[in-house]
Amino acid sequence: MMRPMKLAGNELMFGAGSLEYIHKIPEKRVFIVIGGSSMERNGVLNKVENLFRDNGAEVALFKGVKSDPQFSIVWEGAEKIKQFKPDLIVGLGGGSVMDAAKAMWIYYEHPEMTTLEALLNAKAFPKLRTKARYLCIPTTSGSASEVSRSIVISDDEKDLKHGLGNMVMMPDIAICDPAVALSMPPHITAETGMDALTHSVESLVSNRANYLSDVLATKAACDIAVYLPEAYANGENLDARDHMMMASMMAGLAFTNVSLGIVHSMAHTIGGLYHVSHGLADAIILPYIIRYNSHVPYADKIYKELGKKLGNENLAELVDHLNERLGIQKTLKEVVPDEADFKNNLNRMAEIAKKDGCTKTNPIIPEVSDFADLFMECYYGGKNL
Repeated sequence: MMRPMKLAGNELMFGAGSLEYIHKIPEKRVFIVIGGSSMERNGVLNKVENLFRDNGAEVALFKGVKSDPQFSIVWEGAEKIKQFKPDLIVGLGGGSVMDAAKAMWIYYEHPEMTTLEALLNAKAFPKLRTKARYLCIPTTSGSASEVSRSIVISDDEKDLKHGLGNMVMMPDIAICDPAVALSMPPHITAETGMDALTHSVESLVSNRANYLSDVLATKAACDIAVYLPEAYANGENLDARDHMMMASMMAGLAFTNVSLGIVHSMAHTIGGLYHVSHGLADAIILPYIIRYNSHVPYADKIYKELGKKLGNENLAELVDHLNERLGIQKTLKEVVPDEADFKNNLNRMAEIAKKDGCTKTNPIIPEVSDFADLFMECYYGGKNL
């Protein structure tokens, strides 16, 4: 099936100093969504607010989006947005913040929708931009929500992550300034960077991959392999941060058009049930799935070709070594220590992963029993369980 590609929204800015582009944004009622207090402490929020105020804009703030945003926080933010009535909504933060703000935007535009189910089960995707445009300013280099058609929102009651995608949700404006990532802690740098690498690798072997997505994903993976260890070791290295910001963006441009694979299906499931950060789950699971997918000749060829470019034809081994350099655990057992609970949830996890939207573009479409085996392999670190 032929699918049209969309490469970002109307305005895509990147590079050091690109935050100044805010001066060219005409909207006068600006609602900014952030996570915790880090954007306040490092001065990024103050700079963004002042740039908008220089334009004569009135600015309002919503604070409190946590990792793996739940619908309750989306609804709380949407209610604040309805009161303020902005013409521009800004997601300033990592993937969770940008996803949450994107979802708030939908509920602001459609006040008749009052539940998560109303959005998930909508017959036609809700129209946007009748009230506001949407701007993303990423502060991490991993999720690529700034150039993505997708969001992931958690159900408060069921501990499930729900992914939703539509090109209508592509942000109108993305500003990728590496300076805002300089204060990112090393473990966040590592986890978000491995999320970006997973986006690259899964895009390359997606059964929807094409020439353009391959070019973007390959360049992104090559840059991540070089600059992620440097950004992890020396967070003040602006050049490393710049390359990581661009690599994350390029990987996002690839996957939002050709989708992902079962690393994400499994990571979404683990994140929903056990609240393991998404990038960390991706990083742990990725080498196991590379080995699993290598049973498909076309995927094995792609992995070997990428591995050669990165210095090791055995791509799974290369990822193992990179994880070790970044202080990332080797098995899920190290981040989900309750073995009995994990086994009790095994069939449920396998069923959830099977239904995940990313599964259908993996080189192999596993059965539920196969997913159960893969979860166990990732949990214990091998097939000899």
